[in-house]
Amino acid sequence: MLERLQKWLSKKYPQNFIIRRPYPGTMIFLSFIFLFAIIYKPLEIHEARFFSLEITIAIYCLLISLPLIGFVRILKMSRYFSIPEEWSILKEILSIVLILSGMGIAIYFAGFVIEESAQRWNFSTFFDSLKSSFLVGVIPFIFFTIINYRYLFVTDIVRNFNPDNDSFTPEETEDKVEIVSRLKKEELSFYHGQLLYAESEGNYVVFYLNIDNQIRKKVIRNSISNIEQQLAEIPFIMRTHRAFIVNIKNVVSQKGNTLGYRIKLSGIENEIPVSRQNTRNFDMLLKRFK
Repeated sequence: MLERLQKWLSKKYPQNFIIRRPYPGTMIFLSFIFLFAIIYKPLEIHEARFFSLEITIAIYCLLISLPLIGFVRILKMSRYFSIPEEWSILKEILSIVLILSGMGIAIYFAGFVIEESAQRWNFSTFFDSLKSSFLVGVIPFIFFTIINYRYLFVTDIVRNFNPDNDSFTPEETEDKVEIVSRLKKEELSFYHGQLLYAESEGNYVVFYLNIDNQIRKKVIRNSISNIEQQLAEIPFIMRTHRAFIVNIKNVVSQKGNTLGYRIKLSGIENEIPVSRQNTRNFDMLLKRFK
């Protein structure tokens, strides 16, 4: 029974819209909270001392909007939750619990702004804020999770489909890249999602690939500029530096400013540079594909 539950929790699952798109997701989430609280008045919600119920709820939504976006972005920067392609049912559940817990904390401290603080500084009020966060906030999260549930069955059907007795895995549905060396004597092929980054080393380019959850190095004789041309049709792969080409989807963190970034990739300890002239394009692609 435990093994079956573990297998079910580890199944790949589409990422919740609120997590995948934090800005529009937060707007939808808070709009639902506002309307739900106004119409149904759950958990004996009442107006603050100087405001009507509608204004009280609106102020609460405004005060927790930025923390909510921040919680989602911090969650996505963590290594465990950073790769949408590796999302699972377990990650879906854990992420919802963590975000709603953070929202409950934000609600608790938001209350100090619009209510009498002397009446809130206690554990009872703190746990009431957490309870309110979970009982009301879980509804829009569950809505998007249930919408995605149909993809779970589609994935299982595709995975089990075996028309010619040949093995078939979801990975094989991805486009495959064929890299050719300068002298046309070497070839390297891999799926888009397997590429982490490529680095120039003299007359060679070293590819770092994630194959079966193991980092593999593949070396081919060529220039980084020629490799860039061969990868030009893949929108989420860009040259971040004169010696580096990176798969944007595998970026888990970045630091720096417009003078240049240092980024980290999933499963890679080394930091990859993003030169100053590439920071703008990098930001645009990161916003698009993360």
